[in-house]
Order: sequence, then structure tokens, then C-alpha cells
Amino acid sequence: MSLRLIGILIIWTPFFGVAQVRGLVRGIRANDTLTLNGAKVKLLRAKKATFTDANGKFELFLGKQTPDTLVVLASGYLPDTVVLTRDDRFSALSLMLFSDLLKPEVIVERKAKNGIVKLSIVQMERISSGELRRAACCNLSESFETNASVDVNISDAVSGARKIQLLGLDGVYTQFQLDNVPFLRGLEAAFGMQSFSGIWLEGIQISKGTGSVVNGHESMAGLINLSVKHPSNANEFLVNMYANRFGRGEVNAIASMPVSEKWATSILVNGSLNKLPIEENNDGFLDVPLYQNGAIMNRWQYNGDKMEAQLAVYGYLDNRLAGQLPNALGVNPFQMQFDNEHLECAVKTGFFGKQEGESVGIIQQAKTHKLNGFYGGTALGGQRTISGRENRYYVSVNYDRTSENGKHQFKGGVANNLLFINQRADVIIYNRTENTSGLFAEYALVTNRLSWQTGLRFDYHSLFGAFFVPRMHLKYALTPKIDWRGTAGRGWRVPNFLIENNALLANNKTWVMPIEGVLPEISWNVGNSLVVELQLLKRKVTWTSDVYYTWFERQLVVDRDASENDIFFSYLSNGSSSLAVQTEMDVELSKQWNARVAYKYLKVQAIYDSMMQQQPMIPSHRILATGSWTSMNKRWQADLTLNMVGAMRMPSGYMGAMKSPWYPYVFGQFSHQFKQLKVYLGVENMLNYKQSNPIISADDPSDPSFDATMVWGPITGINVYGGFTYIFKPKKL
Repeated sequence: MSLRLIGILIIWTPFFGVAQVRGLVRGIRANDTLTLNGAKVKLLRAKKATFTDANGKFELFLGKQTPDTLVVLASGYLPDTVVLTRDDRFSALSLMLFSDLLKPEVIVERKAKNGIVKLSIVQMERISSGELRRAACCNLSESFETNASVDVNISDAVSGARKIQLLGLDGVYTQFQLDNVPFLRGLEAAFGMQSFSGIWLEGIQISKGTGSVVNGHESMAGLINLSVKHPSNANEFLVNMYANRFGRGEVNAIASMPVSEKWATSILVNGSLNKLPIEENNDGFLDVPLYQNGAIMNRWQYNGDKMEAQLAVYGYLDNRLAGQLPNALGVNPFQMQFDNEHLECAVKTGFFGKQEGESVGIIQQAKTHKLNGFYGGTALGGQRTISGRENRYYVSVNYDRTSENGKHQFKGGVANNLLFINQRADVIIYNRTENTSGLFAEYALVTNRLSWQTGLRFDYHSLFGAFFVPRMHLKYALTPKIDWRGTAGRGWRVPNFLIENNALLANNKTWVMPIEGVLPEISWNVGNSLVVELQLLKRKVTWTSDVYYTWFERQLVVDRDASENDIFFSYLSNGSSSLAVQTEMDVELSKQWNARVAYKYLKVQAIYDSMMQQQPMIPSHRILATGSWTSMNKRWQADLTLNMVGAMRMPSGYMGAMKSPWYPYVFGQFSHQFKQLKVYLGVENMLNYKQSNPIISADDPSDPSFDATMVWGPITGINVYGGFTYIFKPKKL
């Protein structure tokens, strides 16, 4: 097999220039914590200084020369220093000063914490690298296990593919970015999450609802940005190995090095395979697919006095085989096989403007993806084939300007996306070439209490014409510890519904396509959130509640209720919506104990079988409870998480049952940190809960009632896994 990158001229492209750093300074005296007014904040190398306002907030421009040292001084408190790099641009810092009357603790490392980014206008939730390591985070689909906002489900009982949901909507309505470059678009959305290593990640940022118009028009339910470890600040050498009782083995490695004073590079490698046939529920089908996957990424980073640049090349090969065991009865055993080939190149550069807070950026990406697979028997025994080919080129030019006092921010630019895509499922073929050009502008006003961001985007699609995308975000600080945020906006996307619904081939039903062919989906989203920080029994508590409502002007709906023998694809006009309500509480029980409890209610409706109903296989209720313990010396850590998944409405024809039962999913992990080596041991599905009938008519795949897509719960039982992470950092001379 060969991979060929689209032959294009890649121009060095800008990303960000001199940027604003904001922060909040608090002081600790005895058992009280308060915001500090008039604390002096200065950058030693840039020779700039400012003072915090009445709410403890400050703003400074990070100079062109980095790293720089940020010093915070306040009368009656011990000073503190933080080293800032270019990666801290546009960041929000939370700094604590200890009273000079207290015996201070020695802070050996500054870590990005979980939770809502306080100074962001848009509600942005951060998953830190520490949070990612609380579970078996080996690929991206396993990186949301302890997060209440993002749900991960199995698409069918054969392929084992995973898909996410945000606000109760399928993952295709969530825009993914990899360091602010479009990611997991088009054909790679089907299996791309399981081919990207979670070990490579420095963190994940999640924003609900429509995001900034600068990021594009496809953020309909939210945006997830993946931050990969950069060459300039990644570990010099990291290796991670993982294995579980089902035969899965995985190895990850990261090697980074400085090439010169301004250049640095890193190589990230991932390999994963499972060659052990597991069949424990006695239905004749493999419980876990057999697969082999290899991925590699090479990143380059340049930090100059007048510009900076980043180059990333990423590719992977993925092969999966599942279905009935090789010794299954019958001439043509039911099997599934998928081959994915992917290669992409992204280039970003940033040129600093003549004035502080001014920059120009260009982002370019070229990618190619090829997919081939089938569900069923052999070519002579009812094989249902699926294939696709995608070539894409994306470019975005951005201008960014922030006033000297930081109150006024303007972003604007142009973008273009050229796409060649072919799709085929059985005898259904959808090929198209499209060119989408966009023009966008965004203005933000930032004050001590009220912040306002509004943007407008105009897109012209070569097949579907013009689209206007207005979006607005508000943030109001009711008190220094209570923030309210509101959002409203529009989004649209062109569905690739053959590949996006490939799991529905794991049955004997006939697909009935929409008579209109391919049309864009259009949605509106409104939402608001409240974040409260408080002290409860002298312990810090963060309470977050949000409500988001999405309705579609037009949505492609998959109707599995109208017929037991057919699956209908049709467009609904103003006939589908989603209401998502979530409340979450994080509690620091002590210096060693942390806990989180969350509840989510989903009402996702559309017209199925000529009546408004809850979307099938979407639980109306979810409960998450998680706890973490860390020893005093920070070497031992234990984590335990409980997911209670509510009842789901099942499509017609499912075993005569209208709803699935509630079920628990419990997992935990225990780890120990040696000097450079961390070992971990974990257990998933501790209660050994399994869906008893994941495949209908599993004994006869040729029967019209055969269906492997009615999956509402775990297929495999208790799973024990273990591994280690070794980090080597050479001593600096």
C-alpha cells in the first residue's frame, strides 16, 4: 500500500505573534483566600509592568523574546515567579501568593488544572495531561472517560468503532482541531479517533455551542481542540507501553530535541495491535476486533525574533478484522474488514506586527485519506462493500490586533477549503468536488466585569451557494467568584452520510437514500452557563451548570422506526432539536482527595415514523462520580470512576423492548511514580456488566432480522490492564 500527498506548494505560514497574557492574583492568609488589588506584575526580560485591579486581574503583553520571567509582588505576601514561553500566549494564569506570616509550601511545578478557563469569554473546559492519565488513555476515543461533557459510545457490536457525542448530538456535529488546525474531518471521522494516541496530548480544550467564527462554520454542537506536546517543551524522550487481558498491546514514544537556538523537532510514534481472538458471550462473534495500527508524526518548531513557524506531518495505517470466528459454521461467515490510509501535512507561521498586539497568520493543510471495507460474507455470499477516497487542501489567513490596554480585540481573515471526495456503499455512489470560500471578522470588548465577543462569517459553497454565520458570546462576572456566560450562533456542514453511518451496514436492512441527494445541514444553538467558586467547610468547591438548546433548520435524520426491514435517510426541516442540561461539582476534599459529581439530562428529538420521538439509543440521563487520591509525596495515586447510564429508547424491532435498562460502568486505576518511571494497573467494567444480546439472530447472519447495531451497553466484561511510562530528561549543563 502506498500513500501520496497531494502535490501542492506549501508556503510558510503565520500563526500568532506578540500576545496578551491575562491572569488573576489571589492571596492566602490563614484559612481565607482573597483577590489582591494593586499587586505588581512585571516581565523581567520585556521590562514591562502593571498592577492588578480591584478584582485581582491583570493584563500584559508577552514580549517577542521568550522565555521570560513573570514576577508577582504584593505587600504582606511572599513574591512568586513563573517562567513564560511562547506557548503561554493568550493564556489565563491563576496565581496564589502566600502570606509572609505563613510557612510557605515549596511549589516545585506549575501544572495546568482541569475545569473551566476562568478568563475565557467562551465557556471553555480544559482536560489537563494529569486528568488524561487517570484512565487508560491510549487513544483519543479513550481520553474522555472521566469527563462529563463528552460521551463515548460503541457504534456496533462487530467493528468495535467508537464515536463521541456532545450535547447529545453525534460527533460529526462537533468540530475537531489539532493545535487549531482542522482535524478528523471527512472520511477519517469513522476510525480516526482510534488511530490517534492520547499519550501525545498535552491537554484537550472543550467548548460547547458555536465557537469563534475564526475557527470555521462547522462548530454546531461544540469544538474540541487537541494540544499536542510541542518540540520546544516536550519530554526529551518518553516511552509508554500498555497491555490488557483481551490481548491488546500498545507502545508510544516521543523523542524531541533542539536542532539549534531557534529550531526544535520531535517525533511521535504509536503502534497498537490485537491478534488474540476473544469470544466470551457465546454468540459466535469476536467480542473485540482484531487489528493492527501504526501512526507517526514529525513536528518542527521555529521561534525567531520576527516570526515563528510550525510544521507537522502525520500519517497512519489501520487494518481491522472482526465478525464470526474463522471456524464458524456456514460457507460464508459474517465478517467485517476495514483498511484506512491517512497522510496529512500542516504548516503554520506567525509574523509579528510593528505594533504590540498585532500579528498576521496563515494556516495551511493538505491531506489524503483512503478507506476500503466490507460487512458480510465473501464476495459470493452477500458482501456489502464500502469505500471512499478524499483529497483536501485548506488555507486560512488571519489578522489579529489587540489594543494596548487589552480592552479591544479584532480578528479577521479569509479561508478556503478545496475538497475532492468519493464515497460508495453497496451500489450507492456519492462523488463530489466542492470549493468553500469564507470571509470572517470578529470583535471582542473586554472589561473587568463584562466581556462581549461577536463575529460574522460569510461562506460561499460552489454547490450550495452563500451562508451567513453570525455568532455572539457574553461573559459577565456577577462577583469575583461567580461568572455567567451566554452564547448564540449558527453553523452548517455538508454530511458524508455513507461513511459516517458505515456501522449501519452490520445488519440486513436496505438503505433508502434521500431523493434530494446531498444537502447541507444547518443549525442554531443558544446556551448559557454559570460557574461558581465557593468555600464549603473550608474546602474549595467549583459548581458549574449549563443549558444548551440546538435546533436544525435542516438535518439529515436516519429513521430506523418506520420499517423493520429498511433504514430511511431523509432531510427534516425544523423537525429536530436537542436540549442538554448539565450540572457538575468539583470538590477539593483535602490536599490528597478530590471528587467530582455530575448529572446530565438530554432531550434529543426528531420525527421518526411520522411522530416526534426521542432519538434512539440516546440516554436521557447520565450520572458521573469520580474520586482521586494522591499520597503526600505525590508518588502514589488511586482513581475510581462510576458512570451510570440511563435508559435509552430502542428502535422498533429490538427484542420487543421499548427501552434499555439503566446500567453502571465502573473503572479504576492505581499508579506509582518512581524517579523517571511511572507504572500503572487498572480495571475497567469492575462490575462485569454486559449486554446479554448485542447481536440479534447471531446464530444466522443470513436471517432478515440479523442486526449487530442495537448496542446500548458494554459487550466485554471485566478488563484488567497495566503498563508503564518512562521519561528521560538529560541533565542540563
